[in-house]
Amino acid sequence: MAEIASFHDVRFPLGVSFGATAGPEWRNEIVTLTSGHEKRNARWAQSRRHFDAGTGLRSLDDLKQVLAFFEARRGSLYAFRFRDPFDHVAKDERIGTGDGRTAIYPLVKRYGDGADAYVRPIGKPVAGSVKIAVGGVEMVEGEAFTVDGLTGIVTFAADTIPLADKPVTAGFVFDVAARFDTDRLTASIATFQAGEIPSIPIIEVKA
Repeated sequence: MAEIASFHDVRFPLGVSFGATAGPEWRNEIVTLTSGHEKRNARWAQSRRHFDAGTGLRSLDDLKQVLAFFEARRGSLYAFRFRDPFDHVAKDERIGTGDGRTAIYPLVKRYGDGADAYVRPIGKPVAGSVKIAVGGVEMVEGEAFTVDGLTGIVTFAADTIPLADKPVTAGFVFDVAARFDTDRLTASIATFQAGEIPSIPIIEVKA
């Protein structure tokens, strides 16, 4: 039997993903007390994104490309890279503060400000897009640091570990680990050419 948790490091067709509908989901529990007040608890520590790539299809060639991609992933079995059309860029994100010892800094993106900000882990940066600065000075990838494209972990070389109190910032483009949220796609050439676009549900996969 194939492994359920497998990931294919390939990207869903970009042209189709940029036309997809997309949005985050949170899972909360709300209890109404006898007094009428509410007690709210977060059931998830992180949000999860949902996509429908059907709205991104612009041609019959797009449809054929997606069907081939679906077959290669064996439906929902294998996860893959997906580009969120609304949220795939981070600029000047603070990923840590140097202490003279720590060499490893995970990529993150913040939503909001201060203590209430949501800090989202970024696990699928795009190769060559990650720019790292320490104390405002840009570092050279491959010399001062390396980036794991499958985990989003930035590792500094022994002689470039950020010094104490130096802010470590990052800018990057990123994908989302996702899978098809169905094991069946239904398409019709006749209805597609007439303007009917099939639904192609895709859901973010959490590590």
